[in-house]
Amino acid sequence: MRIAVVHRDRCHPVKCGTECVLYCPRVRTGDETVIIGDDQKAVISEELCVGCGICVKKCPFDAIDIVNLPEHLDQPIHRYGRNGFVLYGLPIPVEGKVTGILGPNGIGKSTSVKILSGMLVPNLGRSDEEVTWDDVLDLYQGTELFDYLKLLSQKSVKVAVKPQYIDQIPKVFSGSVRELLATTDERGRLGYYIERLSLTNLLDRPIRTLSGGELQRVALAASFARDADFYFLDEITPYLDVYQRMAAANLVRELAMERPVVIVEHDLAILDMLADTVHIAYGEPAVFGVITHPKGVRVGINQYLEGFLPEENVRFRSYAVAFDTRAHTAATNREVLFEFPAMTKRFDRFMLSVEGGEIRKGEVLGVLGANGIGKSTFAGLLAGVIEPDTGTMDRRVRISYKPQYLKGDIEATVEEILRQTTTKFDTSYYQHEILEPLSLSQMLQAPVNTLSGGELQRVAIAICLSRDADLYILDEPSAHLDVEQRVRISRMIRKHAESREASTLVIDHDIYVIDMISDRILVFEGEPGVQGRAAGPFDMAAGMNRFLKALGITFRRDKSGRPRINKPGSFLDREQIAAGDYYYAEISK
Repeated sequence: MRIAVVHRDRCHPVKCGTECVLYCPRVRTGDETVIIGDDQKAVISEELCVGCGICVKKCPFDAIDIVNLPEHLDQPIHRYGRNGFVLYGLPIPVEGKVTGILGPNGIGKSTSVKILSGMLVPNLGRSDEEVTWDDVLDLYQGTELFDYLKLLSQKSVKVAVKPQYIDQIPKVFSGSVRELLATTDERGRLGYYIERLSLTNLLDRPIRTLSGGELQRVALAASFARDADFYFLDEITPYLDVYQRMAAANLVRELAMERPVVIVEHDLAILDMLADTVHIAYGEPAVFGVITHPKGVRVGINQYLEGFLPEENVRFRSYAVAFDTRAHTAATNREVLFEFPAMTKRFDRFMLSVEGGEIRKGEVLGVLGANGIGKSTFAGLLAGVIEPDTGTMDRRVRISYKPQYLKGDIEATVEEILRQTTTKFDTSYYQHEILEPLSLSQMLQAPVNTLSGGELQRVAIAICLSRDADLYILDEPSAHLDVEQRVRISRMIRKHAESREASTLVIDHDIYVIDMISDRILVFEGEPGVQGRAAGPFDMAAGMNRFLKALGITFRRDKSGRPRINKPGSFLDREQIAAGDYYYAEISK
């Protein structure tokens, strides 16, 4: 089985001179293996293609993929048109369980959610003909999914879906938070969710004025409040701080005791704590995706990180995603880049106070704390975007700053933006150290205003790291990125800091990212939205222990080296709390 995929957004025959047609051996013999369609995009015949790969190499925009699939993938579930993405397999909702889906972006997780929620009728790979629910049920006869799909086809299943991109909500609803949530209160539980998600003070705010974290909590409350048979939650953690993530995870667990829940999530700590089983999604992003059978959550996550599925005898990645313990065992002894003074900044309803501290050359300083506690304000003070009320920053230090919220409203292409940022774009260094780790080569010709949240995030990181600076500040670089991208970018940022001997300050809510990337920790404490104070920097053990103690959770490592949150109230949790050791107990379980 061979599939040919043409990425229509990257296919530009007018610019390239149709090299895929000119160099195809079958076209030269007279076959119409590759043609230019009515929409001026390449069309490849999978029946005639011999898989030589010449068109793949000749395409200057990386718009073509030719893939030989494993033999067991003989029945697609859905395909997005001729030469489009193909999905194989579906996750299985289970009564009284939280089912997780773990995999990279662009691999079909959201497509599977659309199918199981009834938003998309699967075409079984036959995109050029009409496929009915009867055809789908014939395929799934005798499987675990048959009963569910039958009810879905009869419209006898009510589904609540929390969408992935919550920034689209203000575009379809213009009222207040109260007005939006009032339309979702189908179980009489809305007040409970408003309280648990700390939404009381937001009820009279217009939807359009909400931050990303506030929109995320509103979307979660709206989904939880509906009276549905199944709940599908597509990424619950973006923009939420660790406290809010734990609160949302606890609500999902409560909900799963009554109704089946399927969740797509990239925060491994939350997924590990939340899910009962996981389906691994693998394949080639934007080309094909495979959803495996369910696995135990610990086994499934470890197999995903290893890149090998023993039951399926499939290696889907040539390397294992490993967690580096460097930052936790080695003390840092570096030259001081600059000292930031004690500062204060007062707003109408919020007050931030910062203890003085130093930032060292070549180190990565991780920043942890709740939303609304002053982390982004601190970053703005360092970057010169905000002026302090007391204290004076040393403005001789060159600073490159990536803000928390990104704007992708410009029509220029990614390449044009990067060329405006740096003169090193055409160097091999820039290719290997910036473009490759961020996987930007394939989107260089894409207009910035067409990028997804994850793509825009990677471009923003590239812009920040492309500037010549002494201090790089990245506010939530992991938002909308999948697990592999988070690990890859964490290592990229560390390498960038060490090779340039430049300091880097990273604000993030993914504890795994901070754990992997940081030499030292700055902890923000106080009352969100009222007053915040920055304490530190601390070494990793002291800083993480202080933060996790306030959060009320304990960490350990399993034999794979992966950090794991202990189940609240478990023996290990109680043992570490009693010892005052919230940050890592080295065990072999």
